[in-house]
Amino acid sequence: MTFEVILKVISQEGKCVAGHKVGDEITFNFETNEIQGKICLHSLYSVMPKIFAMAYGAEFGWLKDKDISTHACPDAFNPVVYQVKRIRKKE
Repeated sequence: MTFEVILKVISQEGKCVAGHKVGDEITFNFETNEIQGKICLHSLYSVMPKIFAMAYGAEFGWLKDKDISTHACPDAFNPVVYQVKRIRKKE
């Protein structure tokens, strides 16, 4: 079983060369193998391990909410911070 994962830009400082702005969302659906939205390749490369882990059910003990984490892009001078949210299906 996999979960959908949504990245949402929650903070952006400086000038993001990819044009990310607060509120942008990127959805990863592992059941249909689809990604909706645009993301900078540098951010994508750095956040993929966390997306895969959350999509396949990993839990991080230090998180208050086991379905919500954050991730910063690797550009320290123009940082973009994402909320990484796992979507659990209601049965």
